[in-house]
Amino acid sequence: MTNIALFAATVLIWGTTWIAIAFQIGPVPVLTSVFYRFALAALLMLPVLALFRRLTPVPLRAHRFILLQGVFLFSVNFLCFYNATRFIPSGLVSVVFSLATIFNAVNARLIFGDRIRPRALLATALGAAGLALLFAPDLWGHAVDVDTLKGLALAAGGTLSFSLGNMVSRRNSAAGIPPLTANAWGMGYGALMLLAAMAFSGTPMVVPHEPRYLAALAYLSIIGSIVGFTTYLMLVARIGTGRAAYATVLFPVIALMASAVWEGFVWTPLAVAGLALTLAGNAVMFAPARRASAQPA
Repeated sequence: MTNIALFAATVLIWGTTWIAIAFQIGPVPVLTSVFYRFALAALLMLPVLALFRRLTPVPLRAHRFILLQGVFLFSVNFLCFYNATRFIPSGLVSVVFSLATIFNAVNARLIFGDRIRPRALLATALGAAGLALLFAPDLWGHAVDVDTLKGLALAAGGTLSFSLGNMVSRRNSAAGIPPLTANAWGMGYGALMLLAAMAFSGTPMVVPHEPRYLAALAYLSIIGSIVGFTTYLMLVARIGTGRAAYATVLFPVIALMASAVWEGFVWTPLAVAGLALTLAGNAVMFAPARRASAQPA
């Protein structure tokens, strides 16, 4: 797949998972729902990859880094984001998460010594400004109190965890571990972490029966987790953490389009302006670099 196709698939998939997550809100605790999601994904992915001989053997010592990827990408970050929505609007959580490009640029600089490119900063600024306009009603209408600070801290913690997971994934790819293999084992390790958290917190293992919940679980496990994270981490391996993370700025726009269909979201002039800014940031990030003009002999 080309980089553009991988990017488009990631944005489309992750942009539609928010509706599926909303369908899961109900009698099943959040921690249990997240566990179901990644446990099912791992149980599907590991045997299928093994059957088709796509599960690359990994040295035992390398599993510690895959375990770390599972902690950051498939457990801690989702627990932070899900719980953040208990205190602040989901739109505000998305705005915070859209700053993953900045987290990635800083972490890549600190961990790998990458240079922070001006283009990435400009694209991030445009995308974040666009999202601020898209979610302006939430931003302006939400009073700053203790709950708000808790929600912002959780959203920022989830974004940091996601970014650190990107760094670990980049390290694993550089070590020759394919994203499919790292994802399969990482989701399994993440599910085990979530199961341990359930046991520690006394969270019940509620068995879901509603068809809508089960359909959402299947979509989140197969499309949102197996396919979505694979396309995203393939992007990380191909174009780097900074450019790949711009998907996190664009996918909330897809979520709004889905919300307009299923949840009655209304496109206002402010929301349209926000969409335009976000798309402008996307164009800046992926515009071809100019080549230096040839000097006369």
